[in-house]
Amino acid sequence: MIERIVNPSADDVPEQELEQTIRPRDFVNYIGQDRLKQNLQLAISAAKKRGEPLDHVLLYGPPGLGKTTMATVIANEMGTTIRVTSGPAIERAGDLASILTNLQDNDILFIDEIHRLHRSVEEVLYSAMEDFKLDIMLGKGPSARSLRLDLPKFTLIGATTRAGSLAAPLRDRFGLVHRLEFYKPDEVRKIIERAAKILNIKIDKKAAEVLAVRARLTPRIANRLLKRVRDYADVNGDGIINHATGLQALELLEIDELGLDPADRMLLMAIIESHNGGPVGVETLAALTGDERGTIEDFYEPYLMQIGLLERTPRGRKVTAKAYQHLKQTSKTNTQQTILE
Repeated sequence: MIERIVNPSADDVPEQELEQTIRPRDFVNYIGQDRLKQNLQLAISAAKKRGEPLDHVLLYGPPGLGKTTMATVIANEMGTTIRVTSGPAIERAGDLASILTNLQDNDILFIDEIHRLHRSVEEVLYSAMEDFKLDIMLGKGPSARSLRLDLPKFTLIGATTRAGSLAAPLRDRFGLVHRLEFYKPDEVRKIIERAAKILNIKIDKKAAEVLAVRARLTPRIANRLLKRVRDYADVNGDGIINHATGLQALELLEIDELGLDPADRMLLMAIIESHNGGPVGVETLAALTGDERGTIEDFYEPYLMQIGLLERTPRGRKVTAKAYQHLKQTSKTNTQQTILE
């Protein structure tokens, strides 16, 4: 994974520990995603009233928006235990069978990056999700026989950044399918202020607003920026994050007023300088920037498209007029039109 302050993934252990510390435990403290919370609260209340496990839930959307946190909140609201794993960690059907047979009634199994499950593992999940049965093959060849085991009535929560990559039979077995949207700046500000209070960081409202605007509408990035700015305030000030300190720290980190870092600006400039603003194919763009196609699609494009700096067209990626204005560049097409006029 590329090393960027604004990378919405959390792969290092210290950052994962930070998230555990500031992660909300219930819907009351979970800021944002109001429509999703309303739908889930209704489903949870109905399931508890009937004394049944919650329907299987699929959460999808860009990384860093709180899918894992939402799974934890669901478990706490249901008053049950959650078992956390990930798609790449379940290599064989036997691994999944071991996890499923150790669950209890009403337990929640959370599988992050569920789109990366092996197809053979997915097929085991079909009967487990629908009938709460586990089909196991014993032996090989002509002497092989099938054994069907009863499973506890559990709830599977899957999280993915690529819902389209899931096999249709697996996707159709989720009773609740919800997308997590990017947050509003005011919601991100509240998240920053809540995290600062938990971590005993002194920050004023204007500084929190500055960080919120530049956090790419993503809570994970907001919390990461809060840590970096705190470091700057501790070394170059009195440890209190005010408006001026926040701006100085963000300037040092090279994060501009729209939350773009040098890698984002390099991507946009590559399209402008090498292809006159596009359209350009993603494979060509990957060659220009030295990044993989998946990196561009998952970690660059979602936010750039969200704020209107990049467009996807049938012919490729295209930089918008807003991007030209933000980067203080002049479109050759506009220049030519001015000359002709």
